[in-house]
Amino acid sequence: MSTFKKLAGDTALYGISTILGRMLNFVLVPLQTYVFTQPSELASNVELYSWVAILLALYTLGLETAFFRFAARQPEKRKKVFNETLSIVITISVFFTALIIVLTPQLVVWMNYPGQEKFVIWVALLVAIDAIMAIPFARLRVENKARRFVQAKVINIVLVVGLNLFFLIFCRDIYYGKYLTALKPVIDLIYYPSIGPGYIILANLLGNATYFVLLRDGFQGFRFQLNPPDVRVLLAYAFPIMLTSLAGLVNSMTDRLFLQYWLPEGFYAGLTSKDALGIYGNCLKLSVFMALAIQSFKFAADPFFFSQAEDKNAPDLLARVTKWFLIVCLFIWVGVSINLDIIGLLVSKRYRSGLDVVPLLLLANLFLGVYYNIAFWFKLSDKTSFGTLITVVGAVVTVVGNIVLIPILGYMGCAVAFLVSSFVMMAMCYVLGEKYYPVPYDLKSAVGYVMVAGLLIYATLRFPIPNLWLSVPVHLILFGLFAAVVLFVERDTLRPMLARFRR
Repeated sequence: MSTFKKLAGDTALYGISTILGRMLNFVLVPLQTYVFTQPSELASNVELYSWVAILLALYTLGLETAFFRFAARQPEKRKKVFNETLSIVITISVFFTALIIVLTPQLVVWMNYPGQEKFVIWVALLVAIDAIMAIPFARLRVENKARRFVQAKVINIVLVVGLNLFFLIFCRDIYYGKYLTALKPVIDLIYYPSIGPGYIILANLLGNATYFVLLRDGFQGFRFQLNPPDVRVLLAYAFPIMLTSLAGLVNSMTDRLFLQYWLPEGFYAGLTSKDALGIYGNCLKLSVFMALAIQSFKFAADPFFFSQAEDKNAPDLLARVTKWFLIVCLFIWVGVSINLDIIGLLVSKRYRSGLDVVPLLLLANLFLGVYYNIAFWFKLSDKTSFGTLITVVGAVVTVVGNIVLIPILGYMGCAVAFLVSSFVMMAMCYVLGEKYYPVPYDLKSAVGYVMVAGLLIYATLRFPIPNLWLSVPVHLILFGLFAAVVLFVERDTLRPMLARFRR
């Protein structure tokens, strides 16, 4: 119970920063969609942020996980491993960021975003900062400095929100003479309407740059160090993980990279393909709640399970953790999906036509979260090549699914492709894991809970209640009943936990 309690505590701590960080996207959706009422205005941001995630995986090369692995198993060499992993990432970041900046004119033509060279350069710098800072953040996690980790993340979040408000509201309003007109000469020096949604990227860049100040102690003792034999060992372990991460990102980002190019012209009446991308990309952000649970769990689980690798009870612990992880994710899936009528008000009216994709995206993320959870078997047994195989298969399913389904279903095809891919990955990981690292998962209850949750969501979407004053309380009652049934079924598991809590 003590180890389970520690994991829960760390998950809660990391969850604070993760929830706030992911909520940043969610909280800024109303601001950004109400400021930029034409969905096509935000299309380039949707696509560029997809590239941020992919480039970040290439820049870090899976060295975060490599650092966890070698630092946990060889504590006496932790400083040396830190120096080498960070040195590799710095070298890659500087080289590729410079290359992107040089090639920017060609890149904006290729992506069909003329005049947005600044956006591409800002994105390249943003990726470099995030990649370099990934290793000091990993160091904090290995050293169990969760509070320091959370503090830096929370300050960054406040800065990014503040900068969004500053550029998109304060500067914009003064520029157009809505108030404080005496400040207009100053604002004219820093605000240019032509940049528009580019200020969202700039706010992110400026906010993340402060990490170098906030975590300056995280670089303590760092010396640039590239010892070829050690570097080869690190990369040999990390490279399959990087391929796995990259394939996973292709899996989750293909929809945003393919949608506007594979969507037939005129598929949605009165909307361009860029409008469709803007609608889908911003409705997708409403699935943030599932990503919150997954990401906060991953931050705590990576170092935790590596530290428990030699424990004979590790499989039982993994089974229990997976069960409760699934239950929490089901609560999120049901809670958000049956309340889309009220949650959908957070996006401006022109974006709400894409809300139907949210339940499918939530379920896809749920399957992906379970996959990440049960995937510890190949990390703990050093069989990371299986992770690469599984994720590559998932990426192929996603790519093919988007190519086939987007012309038929539009952005709903993106959601279906992602859902099928996530399920295939989860199923493959479970089957292979039972062969090489058996874990006593409670498969029967998991399938039962997913089916009941799915039927409840389908019923509420199939029979909508037009009146919000009636629908909101009815849906909250239904969610409460679902949660009560699950907790009642799990009462034998909860009883000792509650007893411990009372003591």
